[in-house]
Amino acid sequence: MTTLTDAEAVDGLRDALGALRDREQVAERLLAASARHSFDPDRELDWDAPFEDGKWFWPPELVSLYGTPLWKRMGEEQRLLLSRHEAAALGSLGIWFELILMQLLVRHVYDKAATSAHVRYALTEIEDECRHSKMFARLIERGGTPWYPVSRAHQNLGRVFKTVSTTPGSFTATLLGEEVLDWMQRLTFPDERVQPLVRGVTRIHVVEEARHVRYAREELRRQMVTAPRWSQEFTRVTSGEFARLFSVAFVNPEVYTNVGLDRAEAVAQVRASGHRREVMQSGAKRLTDFLDEIGVLRGVGRRLWKASGLLA
Repeated sequence: MTTLTDAEAVDGLRDALGALRDREQVAERLLAASARHSFDPDRELDWDAPFEDGKWFWPPELVSLYGTPLWKRMGEEQRLLLSRHEAAALGSLGIWFELILMQLLVRHVYDKAATSAHVRYALTEIEDECRHSKMFARLIERGGTPWYPVSRAHQNLGRVFKTVSTTPGSFTATLLGEEVLDWMQRLTFPDERVQPLVRGVTRIHVVEEARHVRYAREELRRQMVTAPRWSQEFTRVTSGEFARLFSVAFVNPEVYTNVGLDRAEAVAQVRASGHRREVMQSGAKRLTDFLDEIGVLRGVGRRLWKASGLLA
């Protein structure tokens, strides 16, 4: 049996203390940023302003059917309506995901010192996510569209995932849910073709999510070094499976029915769309590059990521 020497034990303790200091320093910076740049959507946004005629609710290039034969047959009014329903579906997906994320964060800090900056920032992030979920819900209601819940199967899989997920698995899933939507929203909020209210919602979300992404990335990087080997392998597999499920849930096919399209035809054309595949891979690229760098995209997990369509 191999035993550590006194020098090796001291080095290990020194490394552990250094990692904790780094974690606290990152959290302190994020807490300071939160104090400077946090928003109350109920006060910041004009919810009573009428929507502007001819403006999109999501940039047309990011609408799922963009560039397909079906899109070319649709009139401008129907395209705008589809963008309104897809924005609502993405808001609904965002709420589902943020509810999972909040539970994962509570689990993460459950047995950690509540006085640490790391825990205080996690609680701050939960506050942010509560506001975001209410903001998305209000936007859906204001847009006059239905609520688009994920499928019953995805609801149940979400329950399983948030129960069995390891800490690195939780932060990988966090980044998946945040970074693809963040990429799309960074294209949305400066786009003057888009409704001002939608631009305001996405601007708030982008500013605050930047802190959440930093927190998750820093913690995941540490976890993929310090977690047991079985946990690292489990993270690789579960993250790949979650990527596959997320990519399926990203567009709710009910939107096609509600704007007067043939659902089966629309779904088939989205699946065959090279433009849509490029959009999803572009949205995920910054994340997949990072996950590849820290050793998540390996083995079975990498194959599952490829199967999801988010990794070329």
